Amino acid sequence: MKKQMLCFLFIISLFIASSYAQLKQNFYQNTCPNVESIVKTAVTKKFQQTFVTVPGTLRLFFHDCFVRGCDASVLLANANAEKDHPDDISLAGDGFDTVIKAKAALDSNPACKNKVSCADILALATRDVIGLSGGPSYSVELGRRDGRISTKASVQNNLPHPDFKLDQLNSMFAKHNLSQTDMIALSGAHTLGFSHCSKFSSRIYSKSGIDPTLNRQYALQLRQMCPINVDPRIAINMDPTTPRTFDNAYFQNLQQGKGLFVSDQILFTDTRSKPTVNLFASSNTAFNQAFVNAITKLGRVGVLTGNQGEIRRDCSQIN
Repeated sequence: MKKQMLCFLFIISLFIASSYAQLKQNFYQNTCPNVESIVKTAVTKKFQQTFVTVPGTLRLFFHDCFVRGCDASVLLANANAEKDHPDDISLAGDGFDTVIKAKAALDSNPACKNKVSCADILALATRDVIGLSGGPSYSVELGRRDGRISTKASVQNNLPHPDFKLDQLNSMFAKHNLSQTDMIALSGAHTLGFSHCSKFSSRIYSKSGIDPTLNRQYALQLRQMCPINVDPRIAINMDPTTPRTFDNAYFQNLQQGKGLFVSDQILFTDTRSKPTVNLFASSNTAFNQAFVNAITKLGRVGVLTGNQGEIRRDCSQIN
């Protein structure tokens, strides 16, 4: 039985490796050679309209890849779609709009019309918003195909929650061949974006008082911004210091007890992950290098290549 299980895992690992091995940086050089510049121009224009483009697109990519792989299934609209699951309902519309605008820009070029997958557009747009907010630039592997299936059920238990502890985080990321270091680096994306008060209210309002791992002064500030019975539309910056810059301030905040979620602060309070937090807090270069490595690995998760998927003519609909 043990041998059979090892054989099964080996076959699965070969399948995963062969799928992302078909990804390559110059995948569209003969079909849409200007794909990267066209997408970047569209993303930059969207960024100039609203900063929400940045965290909205980045979060959309993460949620897509962790559910059914990086196949743009999160973009699909139907009566039972991923994006309508409670864990996805808060995805910013500007993230979806970024992909739609980039897709329209590509389709306006006769050489590129219906040649680039929505999954690849989302991967490129994610790289571009990171760069536009001060983060590292990196090469994006391309060649993904779009998925045809999107269901609420597939989201269940496949995305990390704000109250996760380290073992839960490591287990969920390990399912996608992402290490603890990858998980911590990707968590650093919380240096951008915002959260609704309901996601962390238990840390500032409970029978036992304020969460002791939370900086008390910061907690009192959060109480002012998120009073009891606050308007559910109110959102708070994840990074209270440089919320519009992709940098390592997130990790410096964790050192001061200013991680907004339990799943943030646990990275510093747990002795197994604390050294990595301290490394990234002390070196923006170390963080950037680890983040590029991690998001490249994330972009390989569950990819469809070749004839496994399709190139959708409309990112929100199946052809």
